Amino acid sequence: MNRLVARVPGVGKLIASVITVSTPDPSVFRSGRDFAAWLGLTPRQNSSGGKQTLGGITKQGNRYIRKLLVLSATSLLRSVSKRKGALADWISALLAKKPARLVTVALANKLARIIWAIMRTGEIFRAEIFAKV
Repeated sequence: MNRLVARVPGVGKLIASVITVSTPDPSVFRSGRDFAAWLGLTPRQNSSGGKQTLGGITKQGNRYIRKLLVLSATSLLRSVSKRKGALADWISALLAKKPARLVTVALANKLARIIWAIMRTGEIFRAEIFAKV
């Protein structure tokens, strides 16, 4: 499992081993969003009277894993211009509309969801999603 997670862009052996060791069985989480929420990477909801308001991330959960994912997302942002594929297009489109730091946290959230899916299914990360130019 450790090797599968390490194939995700930005996630090396250290991050993969920390996540696989400190995460419970992936089937505990119903979705990737639940896993990201467990790490504290989802927006805080302040809803009242039918009006939904989203704030900053909740920062609940494992602080070390969250920090590692944000750092790996920061390194991916630096190399996005040299990449092609669906993930690179998503990052570039988000960078055109939002500040870089917000995109970094959004990318960390997406990486957490990708990692959950890999741990759940055992599927290999498809390199064409974020391939070198």
